[in-house]
Amino acid sequence: MEFNTSTGPVHSTRTGCLIVGIYEGKKLTPSARQLDEESDGIIKTALKGGDLSGSLGQTLMLTAPQGLSCERLLLVGCGKEKELKDRSYRQIVQAAARALLGTKAKEALCSLAELPVPERELDWKVRQFIEAAGHAAYRFDQMKSKKKDEERPVLRKVSFPYTTRGEGALIKLGIVQGRAINDGIDLTKDLSNLPGNICTPSYLADQARALARQHKSIKTTILDEKQMEKLGMGALLSVSRGSRQPAKLIVMEFTGTTAKNKQKPIVLVGKGLTFDAGGISLKPAAAMDEMKYDMCGGASVFGTMKAIAEMELPINVVGVVPSSENLPDGDANKPGDIVTTMSGQTVEILNTDAEGRLILCDALTYSKKFDPSLVIDIATLTGACIVALGSHAAGLLANDDELAVKLLEAGQKSGDRAWQLPLWEEYDEQLKSPFADMANIGGKGAGTITAASFLARYTKEYKWAHLDIAGTAWLSNAEKGATGRPVPLLTQFLIDKAKGN
Repeated sequence: MEFNTSTGPVHSTRTGCLIVGIYEGKKLTPSARQLDEESDGIIKTALKGGDLSGSLGQTLMLTAPQGLSCERLLLVGCGKEKELKDRSYRQIVQAAARALLGTKAKEALCSLAELPVPERELDWKVRQFIEAAGHAAYRFDQMKSKKKDEERPVLRKVSFPYTTRGEGALIKLGIVQGRAINDGIDLTKDLSNLPGNICTPSYLADQARALARQHKSIKTTILDEKQMEKLGMGALLSVSRGSRQPAKLIVMEFTGTTAKNKQKPIVLVGKGLTFDAGGISLKPAAAMDEMKYDMCGGASVFGTMKAIAEMELPINVVGVVPSSENLPDGDANKPGDIVTTMSGQTVEILNTDAEGRLILCDALTYSKKFDPSLVIDIATLTGACIVALGSHAAGLLANDDELAVKLLEAGQKSGDRAWQLPLWEEYDEQLKSPFADMANIGGKGAGTITAASFLARYTKEYKWAHLDIAGTAWLSNAEKGATGRPVPLLTQFLIDKAKGN
């Protein structure tokens, strides 16, 4: 899908569909008012029928509107003008995108960016529409023998009108960012939705190599099990022992600055468990198929790397994805086993289904070699996070308050929100083991926090934050599929860092 700017008068622009907003109480937005005047009141006449009152998210499609050059006119309810904020604006553009993609229109002109959203510029509003259109258009049918073309949207181009040079520049910025983030989200969804027999650690490694071929700014390195063994990654390798698929440590280095302006990189570490049966501590059978999504943290690192490469952000970022399967086998980890991590610390494995922290801890230790300015790990780590926050927010824990605040702000701005949980020393007590330096679980209480407390033991030498995306990375039931989160949050954070914020 292409996105462009448009300078001509809205009412005389030839397009497959023209999109305008209507406030609650049938109050017309500026573009709607102009169109109504140019068409002898076609919009007010349509509103008199009572099919649209302007309530938030309502839509009404008018075909072949007389007096206008468009083939269709899409009216979108914007709710109360004074109550328009980030969330309601997203609901507006999501409703518009769904209605638009349900038509046979091949191109559209969208005027919704004219809506006033407090503290949000034109580029942000354009980006929100592009992301909404991307989500509405996404289809995962790669594994189907027969693809239904009639289910695929035919929309090819969306344009956004502007009147001044400054508006045009902001729209172009929003297009660049929105398109790149969409591409990153789509890659994350594709990798996440693939079944475990296709998306193995070796497959992920191949995709990382492909990403480097597509973008000269990315350099990919793959460590195999022998190389990891030499480094002493006993925790990561203990997880892969139950699988016939060899583990991989995937490293993607994005260089966005010149040699003269070399910055310390930001390191993103994503959990890449391509299938998690729980190991000897076997999971229940119900919904175990969804454990292909246990690599969504790693997939989000892939998507974020793609997005920043397409935007050519002036920033250095390293993506590290420890990838393995966790299956039961005669050589698999057993409850009570003790392993030695790359850091030299020992771990008593009380539950083999708490394996994500075992592969992450060695990757976090490995990340020190890049002399990072900060490290963020992303993982579908604990069911306890779903109990605490549901599917609305990722859990955030950090050893640096300023870093936590910046991530929270990025989540708020992108609509991909997180919520901070405490990382107090009291929780660390739950990880005590009589036989090793620590246990890999901390009991029933505060499971999300004790998992982060475990990881914190490997991150004392740099600024670090942990995002638990167990509740946000995918949806179940009728809407089953990966969400692409937290690519919007991470990308917004990196955009802000590139600006010096």
